[in-house]
Amino acid sequence: MPKCPSCGGEMKFDRKLRMYVCRDCGLMLTKLDLDTIRDKKFEKEPDIVTEYLEWWQSRKRRQ
Repeated sequence: MPKCPSCGGEMKFDRKLRMYVCRDCGLMLTKLDLDTIRDKKFEKEPDIVTEYLEWWQSRKRRQ
């Protein structure tokens, strides 16, 4: 079962509406909406540690 992006509650598929409905807050989303939100959530964000490591390694190459 997918989790609600708003409250973290469980979402149930409603066959009549053809939408996922959150049992806790009532948010209604289509499968496409859920996929879009999930993809945005898991996009790689710049990580401070990774950026620092890349900077450190590039600095060592120059020396």
